[in-house]
Amino acid sequence: LLAAAVCNKSGKTLISRQFVEMTRSRIEGLLAAFPKLMSTDKQHTFIETESVRYVYQPLEKLYVLLLTTKASNILEDLETLRLFARVIPEYSSGMEEKDLLDNAFQLIFAFDEIVALGYRESVNLAQIKTFTEMDSHEEKVFLAVRVAQEKEAKAAMRAKAKELTLKNKEMRRAGGGGGGGRMAAFGGGGGMGGGSGVGGGGYVDTTPTLTSTMPEPNRARPAAQAAGGGKAMKLGSRAKQVDYFVDQLKEEGEQLVDTPAGGLGAGRAGSSAAAAAAAAMPAAQREAVHLRLEEKFNCEAGRGGGVSNLELTGLLHITCANEDAVRLHLVQASGPRARAVQVQTHPNIDKKVFQTNSWIQMKAAGRGFPVNQEANVVKWRMAGDDEALLPLTINCWPNQAPSGSYEVTVEYELTPGTPRLENVLISIPLPQGAQTKVNQCDGDYRVDARKSLLEWSLPLIDPEENPTGNLDLLVGGGGASEDSFFPVGVMFTSQQSLVGIDVDKVVRLEGDSPVKFSVDRRLVADNFRVV
Repeated sequence: LLAAAVCNKSGKTLISRQFVEMTRSRIEGLLAAFPKLMSTDKQHTFIETESVRYVYQPLEKLYVLLLTTKASNILEDLETLRLFARVIPEYSSGMEEKDLLDNAFQLIFAFDEIVALGYRESVNLAQIKTFTEMDSHEEKVFLAVRVAQEKEAKAAMRAKAKELTLKNKEMRRAGGGGGGGRMAAFGGGGGMGGGSGVGGGGYVDTTPTLTSTMPEPNRARPAAQAAGGGKAMKLGSRAKQVDYFVDQLKEEGEQLVDTPAGGLGAGRAGSSAAAAAAAAMPAAQREAVHLRLEEKFNCEAGRGGGVSNLELTGLLHITCANEDAVRLHLVQASGPRARAVQVQTHPNIDKKVFQTNSWIQMKAAGRGFPVNQEANVVKWRMAGDDEALLPLTINCWPNQAPSGSYEVTVEYELTPGTPRLENVLISIPLPQGAQTKVNQCDGDYRVDARKSLLEWSLPLIDPEENPTGNLDLLVGGGGASEDSFFPVGVMFTSQQSLVGIDVDKVVRLEGDSPVKFSVDRRLVADNFRVV
């Protein structure tokens, strides 16, 4: 058995599963030829060609199809085909095309239980159901034990917290002791920790539950530094080795940041302080209704033109800080991308209202969105093979000079209707060990000798200021060829939707009074390559 497929009467393939190694072009060609080989004047349900045999069975408006070799046993193939025909209704809610596409993965899992590596497994329908359920008694026991352990840990934590709280109250009743303990935990209280100091006043500490039991590492550091002071001059040889290693990394193309005078420890402390400062910074202003639009773009474009595997997926999330019932109005810009977008609402959203006037609200009457919980309300998908759907086009032109070196020109051009792109990074492969010279560059570039890569970076591509740009470089040596400069990788982000989907207003269900809302928009190129 080579493959199993389900297709409609016009030859459109809905599901296909290959059981042996086959290229995509071969299986697509075999399935596309199937409806042309069928004839109405024959009663049998198999067709033989020079290389394969088609064994099929009608199933309402569809065909269940097996591709086998001509040497395969046709009686066994017919029995296998009947089992496939029985499996499909079991894992699909209906026999329409949409039903099969919605349950495609369940059907593929069931197909894998019937055939393995091209040979029929000795299974029946009941066994297939058991295998695909993957019900494990051992897993249930493991989960039950883990839940019990978590409950015990939580009970022990509550008991310990209660014990510490009681101990803290006793210390405050004794007077003054709490203040001294709190100051000592921060590395030495000095005069502040006395019995009649801060702890003896009207200040009541409610948070020293765990600080009194924390270790005091700051007190041990001066002694450790003093003990190691006599051997500080013996580190010269080690420093030379470090300098040599740093120089070698710089020669290989690594960008290194010099540490300040405080040494490595100071650099770590600075980075920790920066991380702490970043964590302490206030988040962006968020209203009571906060929306988040995220889109991910994937595409594989050909070096000579053409697009394959283009897909954009988007999600709209909403977070409400109160129980007020609200609804959102979704808008979408016009253009070729808008025509290629399919929008789908969550099952809990009123689909009729959305299809009528693009309002997003809960299906239950008068009910609002979950409080303090991010909920997905709408998702959308864009797919196609039109180059107008691309956010930008990348052209790489490698031309070989008479000397054997390559003159490479890389161009980008923003597609009409594309928003501003930020943090654009175009990665161009280079031949191993080749000498690279950049003659002209719009933006910045970096050559990574270790990865044999040239990274062309542009902080911003604006439709009005720089919709086009190019990079010219000369590459010599390393056994270069045209294929050496592909695939070209593209990464970017944007604060706008690529397909123009947005929310323009939020109102209350009762009275339609406007509600303030905030929106975070983010578009990311997840996997964009030119091959």
